[in-house]
Amino acid sequence: MKKLFTTILIAVSAQLASAAGLESLELFMAQAQAGQADFTQVVTSPAKDGKAGRSKTSSGTFAFQRPGRFKFVYQKPFEQTIVADGQTLWLYDVDLNQVTQRAQAQVLGSTPAALLTSAANLKALRTEFTLESAPPEGGLEWVLARPKSKDGALQSVRIGFAGEQLAALDILDSFGQRSMIRFTQLQTLAALPADTFKFQPPAGADVLKP
Repeated sequence: MKKLFTTILIAVSAQLASAAGLESLELFMAQAQAGQADFTQVVTSPAKDGKAGRSKTSSGTFAFQRPGRFKFVYQKPFEQTIVADGQTLWLYDVDLNQVTQRAQAQVLGSTPAALLTSAANLKALRTEFTLESAPPEGGLEWVLARPKSKDGALQSVRIGFAGEQLAALDILDSFGQRSMIRFTQLQTLAALPADTFKFQPPAGADVLKP
């Protein structure tokens, strides 16, 4: 009887954790139409030949506005800017003085950026992702999202919330590489200035259109 009770308790706890995470995600999508934050990203390569994968850390600022606009500005250790303006995805590598320009609709799809910026609500998000229960970890509530399309490079994303506040993205790609992005100083807003997501290639930069 005690074992049965414990099993039921674990199952109920898992359901409550799932509900809490999904509720936080739903509230975030409903209330945060725009926002900006600082971020730290740790990318870890998969283990190989019994050796732990190598990690590299970067940091910068992040901004988004629905529908479909976001900006990552990497400041350390190398300067790089990624901007989606609703039509075009721009990637600017400062050291190379090189800009890559792509049609946004062709490259985003079922990506972590789509989780934060494209879908209007939880129902719309479910058309692209399967949302599953995830237990609390590190003081955060988590939602596990798996893309329904099997053609992309994304395997799964865990979305972490501290209450109703977005706190982390834990991204696993199809090659086994993991990227943990933690957000701090997040401010949710009704809108950001119109020029936040405008990008003009710097003079003299090489512009590539793969």
